[in-house]
Amino acid sequence: MKYLLMATTVIEAGAGVALLGFPSAMVKLLLSSQFDAPPSMTLVRMIGAVLIALGIACWLASRDTRKTCAKRTVIVMTAYNPCAALALGVVGMRVLSAGILLWPAVALHAAMGVWCIVCLKKNPLSV
Repeated sequence: MKYLLMATTVIEAGAGVALLGFPSAMVKLLLSSQFDAPPSMTLVRMIGAVLIALGIACWLASRDTRKTCAKRTVIVMTAYNPCAALALGVVGMRVLSAGILLWPAVALHAAMGVWCIVCLKKNPLSV
């Protein structure tokens, strides 16, 4: 579970920093479209901030010695990852020219969701 949470920290915080720092470039890589309007850029940067916060939460949970917080954080990530994969996948099916990172992001979120489920089956929440 610790490795899952540490990997999630790197993935989500890394994506958050990229979205926060380079929103237009990241949208182009994911969706193959331009987001240059200030409201759109603000929204993308807010999503980046949320992903950084999610990464920090996963990092803190990975250091939980009693594992209660860690397990509950993995439950949250079990909900988040399939939803993220589905949301990105729907965009990919509706857009004719998806960005180069869209389908890898879908696959990554799906795989992370499976990893979460495997971890929870090995260590069910008993608190």
